Amino acid sequence: MAKIVILGAGMMGSAFSVPLADNGHAVCLVGTHLDAGIVDSLLRDRFHPRLKVHLPETVQPYAHDELGEAMRGADLAILGVNSAGLDWAAEKLSPVLPLHAPVVMLTKGLRGEGDKLNILPNVLRARLPSDYVGQVCTIRGPSIAGELAVRRHTSVVLTCPDQSAFNSLAGWLRTSYYHVWPNTDLVGVEVCAALKNLFSLSVGIVSGLLEGSPEVENRLGMHNLSAALFAEALCEIAYMVTMMGGHQRSIWTLPGAGDLYVTCQGGRNIRMGRWLGLGVPYSEAKARYMSEETLEGAETAFTIGPTIDAMAQQGALDPNALPLMRAIINIVCRDGPLHIPWDRFFRSEFPSH
Repeated sequence: MAKIVILGAGMMGSAFSVPLADNGHAVCLVGTHLDAGIVDSLLRDRFHPRLKVHLPETVQPYAHDELGEAMRGADLAILGVNSAGLDWAAEKLSPVLPLHAPVVMLTKGLRGEGDKLNILPNVLRARLPSDYVGQVCTIRGPSIAGELAVRRHTSVVLTCPDQSAFNSLAGWLRTSYYHVWPNTDLVGVEVCAALKNLFSLSVGIVSGLLEGSPEVENRLGMHNLSAALFAEALCEIAYMVTMMGGHQRSIWTLPGAGDLYVTCQGGRNIRMGRWLGLGVPYSEAKARYMSEETLEGAETAFTIGPTIDAMAQQGALDPNALPLMRAIINIVCRDGPLHIPWDRFFRSEFPSH
């Protein structure tokens, strides 16, 4: 049995406590400063108000100012905050994280740094103490938090720097319903995980377009359009993965195609896409309809948009390979008009890796 601390009591961090508790670990679920209501509910009757489930009795909730107490003697730390909270989490973790305890990141995203992009595990490690010697690993793949919380079959990859670290951690994580495979392609996996949120906005747009269109005689939907946007998204993810030095296998398996598929089935990015498809500018839709919700796809657009532009201007990437990404960035970051650049789709070429 291990002592495992999860920082972030939102939906995914909390859902992740279920397989850990089922494996007999001592699980400390520490809320952020934004999770006070969730922690209060868990302390009262173990009910998670967003997941709509009761967490196992062995999951112990903590408030954000109790992180130091929770981390004493921890064997593993799980980072379950959203991408916007990464710097805050690193600051809070740094003084209390045991120097040899590995960190597994559920947090997804990319960070634009002037004229280059950086994956979040690198961002986190740079903010941890210089004498920290633990592994920084990630869990990626199609994983809807609400399904995991009620023990639906879920398949993910665990990216670790070496095989020995994977064997140890995977043994702590696997259950009869939580299936874990190894992956050493940290760059490719992280690019897939970040960009699937951004591209799911485009697939969500289709529901708004359908809703705002005149009803047709046979009353069918727009699945052809959704499929084309999904396919172009995978092509552009493939280009970015290869450009940043990742491997194509990650694109066509759980981190890429799998995670993009499940994200396009619903959730916050899809709901925002609907408003965009109905013609509502992003800033208005966010303020009027989703002001209290973190939209990882939009956060990614704001974070990497200027860097994508800078890299294109410098010739570090081919702008013609990213028509859908650049259209989404324009819609989100500049309240640009809804425009699907059909004549520029499926032109990207990328070498085998």
